Amino acid sequence: MRVAVIQMNSQSDTGHNFESAEMLLSNASKQGAAYALLPENFAFFGGEQEKIHKADEIHAAAAGFLSRTAKKLGMTITGGGFPVPAETGKVFNAAVTFSPEGIEIHRYDKLHLFDVSPGDNVSYQESRSTKAGERELALIDLKPFRVGMTVCYDIRFPALYRKYALMGADVLCVPAAFTKLTGAAHWHSLLRARAIENTCYVLAAAQSGQHFGGRETFGHSLIIDPWGEIMAELPERPGFIIADIDTARIREVR
Repeated sequence: MRVAVIQMNSQSDTGHNFESAEMLLSNASKQGAAYALLPENFAFFGGEQEKIHKADEIHAAAAGFLSRTAKKLGMTITGGGFPVPAETGKVFNAAVTFSPEGIEIHRYDKLHLFDVSPGDNVSYQESRSTKAGERELALIDLKPFRVGMTVCYDIRFPALYRKYALMGADVLCVPAAFTKLTGAAHWHSLLRARAIENTCYVLAAAQSGQHFGGRETFGHSLIIDPWGEIMAELPERPGFIIADIDTARIREVR
């Protein structure tokens, strides 16, 4: 299967974000990608209060965009993280996958929330606006592959990925908006480790550049094979990377 990993510089303007995403997805489709992974916050990357206030609007717009685009391009697409309203007045950070028919086939709500002061003079408290996921874990069936979905900060919790591997995952996805500081320190090491220890392909879609409130993300979207080899990487600009993943390679490594 040919897969695409999309890298973006999303802002608070959903229309602009969708326009950018559609262009990148369309170009990936023209190169034969059957599956595409968009990064966390692909639809909206703005203030926490605005995200809560506009959650219904963003959710509806993002789901509609993914459905239409998946159907138009005839590909499976995962929107790697956008707000879905929760009953608590907060939101879930949901990665939602749509089939080539434009039908929602899977949703994963981010489990591990980013409440961290990483040392770049910025404090992140995702739990102020976001509720941790409560849904039962399930794989995405993309025959002949089975895919385990996670989001960003989840990458630091290896038990989640081991759980997916024991469930039969062949591919592990990590849409993210990693900070520049923590990305430079750990992004490559963590992603390669998750691939190696679970003998799975890893697809990691990143945000890159400057965003609302001075936040800066690391970029470096990656496709990694089950041996931990980097098959494709996009450093620090919007764009996409493509690779062919193969069940024979997984069998060989295992």
